[in-house]
Amino acid sequence: MGAVRHVVCAMSGGVDSSVAALLLKRRGYRVTGVFMRNWDSLDEGGVCAAERDCGDAHRVSRSLGVPFHQVSYVKEFWHDVFSRLLQEYQQGRTPNPDIICNKLIKFEHFHKYALNTLGADAVATGHYARTNQEDEDVFRQMHIPRPQTLFRDRFEIRNPVRLFQGADRLKDQTFFLSQIPQDALRRTIFPLAGLTKDFVKKIAAEAGFQHVLKKKESMGICFIGERKFEDFILQYLEPKPGNFVSIEDGKVMGEHKGWFTFTLGQRARIGGQKDPWFVVDKDINTSEIFIAPTTNHPALLRDTLRTDRFHWIAEEPPAELIKTKMMECHFRFIHQMPLTPCTVTLNQDGSVWVVASQPLRALTPGQFAVLYKGDECLGSGKITRLGPSEHTLQQGRKRLGGPV
Repeated sequence: MGAVRHVVCAMSGGVDSSVAALLLKRRGYRVTGVFMRNWDSLDEGGVCAAERDCGDAHRVSRSLGVPFHQVSYVKEFWHDVFSRLLQEYQQGRTPNPDIICNKLIKFEHFHKYALNTLGADAVATGHYARTNQEDEDVFRQMHIPRPQTLFRDRFEIRNPVRLFQGADRLKDQTFFLSQIPQDALRRTIFPLAGLTKDFVKKIAAEAGFQHVLKKKESMGICFIGERKFEDFILQYLEPKPGNFVSIEDGKVMGEHKGWFTFTLGQRARIGGQKDPWFVVDKDINTSEIFIAPTTNHPALLRDTLRTDRFHWIAEEPPAELIKTKMMECHFRFIHQMPLTPCTVTLNQDGSVWVVASQPLRALTPGQFAVLYKGDECLGSGKITRLGPSEHTLQQGRKRLGGPV
């Protein structure tokens, strides 16, 4: 009989990671729970309840009879994630910290800590996602050599591990895992892959995890806590006041404290205006924020975007895209938004153009375009450029004397 497999489970103090650890224990593995501290809550007056979350994770670990560790990535998070976010905001983009944190902290620093320091055979998380591997396949990965040479991709691509949507489509988290490195995915188990959120809650209740069941599900950015985003970001970026300008007639409608406090599609609350106005564009050179009077104004609708170098989870593009440079698939740029049919074109620099089957509201630079082929999440790329809006196209047709 072989040795008992050692699995390190990332534990956040929430119901999902708690049940993930429980299921691993039931499978007979030697489980170690680890809580990651990524933000120094003491700097923010304790707004992020890291101490409480850590205590909840420790309590679950104790009830399961598994060892528990804390590890701090505050410094790494600041340098690798938060500083990058500030740069993105200063450039007028709207970054996605969850995708970046998963890539650079959880599936880089933490993954290496679990495997190299704690000696894990595999790492587990409470994400709603699945791969094409069984647990034993994951454990076998540690015996497969990884040549660190120019031929690495050629060697590994023979049998890449693929990422698929979880059984609970409403809670599927492949969007947030779309930048996961192939090496990390090979050594990761997702115990909640085939479960729904309701069933996970049922397991937690039966296990007596009442203290985590009562907690509200975290929806926002953890390090902002309950504060308004504007109040938070202005602690780190110098105010850049400017004007709200109507996209329709160029009229100045009001003033703002900084373009980086707004994202495309967001309602612009302007004093003295009864009707709602929405952000449709930003000019970081003049500090002007362009606004439009309706939530689905043509200036908010676009069907084309370009990404930076695309991250393919399988480490190279699908064969049909390599062969023809074009591919039909689906994408989303916001978690839980419906998947939209699209055509993808591969560029020589590794970036892609994505053309949606219909104009979409508030495509936003800095967000990630995540591609899907059937159930498989292919990967993602950061949106760097947008095609013309419907408003711009209408104005062009007017100037040419054609139908609007």
